[in-house]
Amino acid sequence: MGERSGAVAPERVGGEGGGAVPAAPHTPAAPSDDDLITAWGLLVEALNDTSPLLLRGVHPSGEDMAGPWFEVLIRLQRSPGNRLPMSTLAREVSLSSGGFTKLADRLVAKGYVVRASCDHDRRVVYAELTPEGRALAEEARARHVRLLREHVLKPLGEDGVRAVARYARILRDSARAHQG
Repeated sequence: MGERSGAVAPERVGGEGGGAVPAAPHTPAAPSDDDLITAWGLLVEALNDTSPLLLRGVHPSGEDMAGPWFEVLIRLQRSPGNRLPMSTLAREVSLSSGGFTKLADRLVAKGYVVRASCDHDRRVVYAELTPEGRALAEEARARHVRLLREHVLKPLGEDGVRAVARYARILRDSARAHQG
């Protein structure tokens, strides 16, 4: 008969003789309604339980930092010129324009952010980090990264972190496409 490679031959479906064709690979059943509810619930629980751990002691004083403050500082720090339109920031940190205005007022009062007008569109107002804001963002980012390594990278591993990022982008982009 010939050598055997140890590989399993594909299952064949069909009649007698030479008319048999390889069987279709087994595909898992689609998730049930309960599976979908459970998966989403676990994701929400994981975010709700992990998020406070990632802000613990992030402020250079060793205190926790409010999530929206941290999000604004980090997003500005990672943006060209350390600035973004206020409307963009409000959307990205999931605050109403009124809620974001109050947050921006507090960041301005602390000296971390200034409002800057746009040279070519008077309707656009930028939030821009001050030198004090950049210093705070850099220190908070370094502390945050240590916490991410402990509470996200350690339990998920490198491939898990990449998978979470890939799936989060898919969900975010899908949601944004449906929002118009």
